[in-house]
Amino acid sequence: MFLARKQFPGQIFISTLLNLPLVLPPSVVGYFLLLALGRGSPIKEWLGINLLFTWQAGAISSAVVALPLMVESTRAAIGSVNSELEAAARTLGSKEAEILWRITLPLAYRGILAGFGLSVARGLGEFGATLMVAGSIPGRTQTLPLAIYDAVQSQNYGLANIMVLVMTTIAFALLWWVRLLERQKEKGKGKVDAVDRRYSEATP
Repeated sequence: MFLARKQFPGQIFISTLLNLPLVLPPSVVGYFLLLALGRGSPIKEWLGINLLFTWQAGAISSAVVALPLMVESTRAAIGSVNSELEAAARTLGSKEAEILWRITLPLAYRGILAGFGLSVARGLGEFGATLMVAGSIPGRTQTLPLAIYDAVQSQNYGLANIMVLVMTTIAFALLWWVRLLERQKEKGKGKVDAVDRRYSEATP
Protein backbone atom coordinates (compact mmCIF):
# COMPACT_ATOMS: atom_id res chain seq x y z
CA MET A 1 0.00 0.00 0.00
CA PHE A 2 2.74 2.46 0.97
CA LEU A 3 4.88 1.56 -2.05
CA ALA A 4 1.90 2.16 -4.35
CA ARG A 5 0.44 5.34 -2.86
CA LYS A 6 3.04 7.04 -0.67
CA GLN A 7 6.39 8.63 -1.32
CA PHE A 8 8.83 8.54 1.57
CA PRO A 9 12.60 8.62 2.16
CA GLY A 10 14.18 5.32 1.22
CA GLN A 11 11.26 4.20 -0.95
CA ILE A 12 13.47 3.45 -3.96
CA PHE A 13 15.92 1.56 -1.76
CA ILE A 14 13.18 -0.60 -0.22
CA SER A 15 11.58 -1.25 -3.60
CA THR A 16 14.94 -2.25 -5.09
CA LEU A 17 15.72 -4.49 -2.13
CA LEU A 18 12.38 -6.29 -2.39
CA ASN A 19 12.90 -6.90 -6.11
CA LEU A 20 16.51 -8.05 -5.79
CA PRO A 21 15.69 -11.81 -5.62
CA LEU A 22 14.16 -11.49 -9.08
CA VAL A 23 17.51 -10.74 -10.72
CA LEU A 24 20.02 -12.41 -8.40
CA PRO A 25 21.18 -15.95 -9.22
CA PRO A 26 19.43 -18.55 -7.02
CA SER A 27 22.78 -19.53 -5.54
CA VAL A 28 23.31 -15.96 -4.31
CA VAL A 29 19.83 -15.86 -2.79
CA GLY A 30 20.54 -19.22 -1.17
CA TYR A 31 23.82 -17.94 0.24
CA PHE A 32 22.11 -14.92 1.80
CA LEU A 33 19.53 -17.25 3.31
CA LEU A 34 22.32 -19.43 4.71
CA LEU A 35 23.72 -16.35 6.42
CA ALA A 36 20.27 -15.37 7.70
CA LEU A 37 19.28 -18.81 8.97
CA GLY A 38 22.56 -20.60 9.68
CA ARG A 39 25.25 -20.57 12.32
CA GLY A 40 25.88 -17.14 13.80
CA SER A 41 22.53 -15.73 12.71
CA PRO A 42 20.14 -14.20 15.28
CA ILE A 43 17.58 -16.91 14.53
CA LYS A 44 20.09 -19.63 15.36
CA GLU A 45 22.11 -18.02 18.14
CA TRP A 46 19.54 -15.90 19.97
CA LEU A 47 16.34 -17.85 19.44
CA GLY A 48 17.91 -21.30 19.24
CA ILE A 49 15.82 -22.21 16.20
CA ASN A 50 17.44 -24.46 13.61
CA LEU A 51 15.76 -24.00 10.25
CA LEU A 52 18.44 -25.23 7.88
CA PHE A 53 17.61 -28.45 6.04
CA THR A 54 13.99 -28.41 7.16
CA TRP A 55 10.83 -27.97 5.13
CA GLN A 56 10.45 -24.54 6.73
CA ALA A 57 13.72 -23.45 5.12
CA GLY A 58 12.41 -24.64 1.77
CA ALA A 59 9.22 -22.66 2.25
CA ILE A 60 11.19 -19.55 3.20
CA SER A 61 13.45 -19.81 0.14
CA SER A 62 10.46 -20.23 -2.18
CA ALA A 63 8.71 -17.27 -0.58
CA VAL A 64 11.79 -15.05 -0.91
CA VAL A 65 12.32 -15.72 -4.62
CA ALA A 66 8.60 -15.28 -5.32
CA LEU A 67 8.25 -12.11 -3.23
CA PRO A 68 9.07 -9.63 -6.05
CA LEU A 69 6.20 -10.91 -8.20
CA MET A 70 3.76 -10.50 -5.33
CA VAL A 71 5.05 -7.05 -4.41
CA GLU A 72 4.98 -5.66 -7.94
CA SER A 73 1.59 -7.14 -8.79
CA THR A 74 0.10 -5.76 -5.59
CA ARG A 75 1.63 -2.35 -6.17
CA ALA A 76 0.34 -2.24 -9.74
CA ALA A 77 -3.13 -3.38 -8.68
CA ILE A 78 -3.44 -0.80 -5.91
CA GLY A 79 -1.89 1.89 -8.09
CA SER A 80 -4.52 1.30 -10.78
CA VAL A 81 -7.37 2.12 -8.38
CA ASN A 82 -8.81 5.56 -9.08
CA SER A 83 -7.51 7.77 -6.29
CA GLU A 84 -10.50 10.10 -6.73
CA LEU A 85 -12.75 7.39 -5.31
CA GLU A 86 -10.57 7.20 -2.22
CA ALA A 87 -10.49 10.99 -1.94
CA ALA A 88 -14.27 11.15 -2.18
CA ALA A 89 -14.56 8.63 0.65
CA ARG A 90 -12.25 10.77 2.80
CA THR A 91 -14.42 13.83 2.25
CA LEU A 92 -17.37 11.78 3.51
CA GLY A 93 -15.50 11.03 6.73
CA SER A 94 -14.26 7.52 6.03
CA LYS A 95 -11.13 6.43 7.86
CA GLU A 96 -8.11 5.03 6.03
CA ALA A 97 -8.85 1.49 7.18
CA GLU A 98 -12.41 1.74 5.89
CA ILE A 99 -11.19 3.09 2.55
CA LEU A 100 -8.72 0.23 2.27
CA TRP A 101 -11.26 -2.52 3.00
CA ARG A 102 -14.29 -1.05 1.24
CA ILE A 103 -12.79 0.66 -1.81
CA THR A 104 -9.14 -0.10 -2.53
CA LEU A 105 -9.01 -3.85 -1.93
CA PRO A 106 -12.36 -4.67 -3.60
CA LEU A 107 -11.15 -2.87 -6.74
CA ALA A 108 -7.61 -4.27 -6.60
CA TYR A 109 -8.16 -7.80 -5.35
CA ARG A 110 -8.06 -9.45 -8.79
CA GLY A 111 -4.63 -8.00 -9.46
CA ILE A 112 -3.46 -9.06 -6.02
CA LEU A 113 -4.76 -12.59 -6.58
CA ALA A 114 -3.02 -12.68 -9.95
CA GLY A 115 0.23 -11.76 -8.25
CA PHE A 116 -0.36 -14.48 -5.70
CA GLY A 117 -0.88 -17.03 -8.47
CA LEU A 118 2.34 -15.99 -10.21
CA SER A 119 4.18 -16.13 -6.89
CA VAL A 120 2.94 -19.64 -6.17
CA ALA A 121 3.99 -20.78 -9.64
CA ARG A 122 7.43 -19.23 -9.19
CA GLY A 123 7.83 -20.67 -5.70
CA LEU A 124 6.89 -24.18 -6.81
CA GLY A 125 9.60 -24.06 -9.44
CA GLU A 126 12.40 -22.86 -7.18
CA PHE A 127 15.49 -25.04 -7.27
CA GLY A 128 18.84 -23.46 -6.41
CA ALA A 129 18.07 -21.52 -3.24
CA THR A 130 15.95 -24.37 -1.88
CA LEU A 131 18.73 -26.86 -2.49
CA MET A 132 21.22 -24.71 -0.57
CA VAL A 133 19.14 -24.14 2.56
CA ALA A 134 16.86 -27.19 2.67
CA GLY A 135 18.75 -29.85 0.76
CA SER A 136 17.00 -32.64 -1.08
CA ILE A 137 15.99 -35.11 1.62
CA PRO A 138 13.31 -37.49 0.28
CA GLY A 139 10.14 -37.29 2.32
CA ARG A 140 11.33 -34.24 4.24
CA THR A 141 12.68 -31.38 2.15
CA GLN A 142 12.68 -32.70 -1.40
CA THR A 143 10.52 -30.54 -3.63
CA LEU A 144 9.15 -31.55 -7.02
CA PRO A 145 11.90 -29.79 -9.03
CA LEU A 146 14.56 -31.44 -6.85
CA ALA A 147 12.87 -34.82 -7.22
CA ILE A 148 12.87 -34.40 -11.01
CA TYR A 149 16.58 -33.63 -10.95
CA ASP A 150 17.33 -36.69 -8.80
CA ALA A 151 15.21 -38.90 -11.07
CA VAL A 152 17.09 -37.72 -14.15
CA GLN A 153 20.44 -38.20 -12.40
CA SER A 154 19.49 -41.78 -11.57
CA GLN A 155 18.18 -42.26 -15.14
CA ASN A 156 14.67 -42.99 -13.88
CA TYR A 157 13.08 -41.26 -16.85
CA GLY A 158 9.66 -42.83 -16.35
CA LEU A 159 9.31 -41.19 -12.95
CA ALA A 160 10.82 -37.97 -14.28
CA ASN A 161 8.24 -37.86 -17.09
CA ILE A 162 5.38 -38.21 -14.63
CA MET A 163 6.70 -35.48 -12.33
CA VAL A 164 7.41 -33.15 -15.26
CA LEU A 165 3.84 -33.65 -16.47
CA VAL A 166 2.48 -32.88 -12.99
CA MET A 167 4.66 -29.78 -12.68
CA THR A 168 3.70 -28.53 -16.13
CA THR A 169 0.00 -29.09 -15.45
CA ILE A 170 0.15 -27.17 -12.17
CA ALA A 171 2.05 -24.28 -13.77
CA PHE A 172 -0.33 -24.16 -16.74
CA ALA A 173 -3.38 -24.16 -14.45
CA LEU A 174 -1.96 -21.34 -12.33
CA LEU A 175 -1.12 -19.21 -15.37
CA TRP A 176 -4.56 -19.90 -16.86
CA TRP A 177 -6.15 -18.70 -13.62
CA VAL A 178 -3.98 -15.57 -13.64
CA ARG A 179 -5.06 -14.74 -17.20
CA LEU A 180 -8.71 -15.17 -16.27
CA LEU A 181 -8.25 -12.80 -13.35
CA GLU A 182 -6.58 -10.25 -15.61
CA ARG A 183 -9.46 -10.43 -18.07
CA GLN A 184 -11.99 -9.97 -15.27
CA LYS A 185 -9.92 -7.06 -13.98
CA GLU A 186 -10.08 -5.33 -17.37
CA LYS A 187 -13.85 -5.80 -17.55
CA GLY A 188 -14.26 -4.44 -14.03
CA LYS A 189 -12.04 -1.47 -14.80
CA GLY A 190 -14.17 -0.67 -17.83
CA LYS A 191 -17.31 -0.60 -15.69
CA VAL A 192 -15.68 1.66 -13.10
CA ASP A 193 -14.46 4.04 -15.81
CA ALA A 194 -17.98 4.21 -17.22
CA VAL A 195 -19.36 5.13 -13.79
CA ASP A 196 -16.65 7.79 -13.42
CA ARG A 197 -17.58 9.33 -16.77
CA ARG A 198 -21.26 9.47 -15.90
CA TYR A 199 -20.41 11.02 -12.54
CA SER A 200 -18.18 13.63 -14.19
CA GLU A 201 -20.85 14.51 -16.73
CA ALA A 202 -23.48 14.88 -14.01
CA THR A 203 -21.24 17.05 -11.82
CA PRO A 204 -21.35 20.75 -12.73
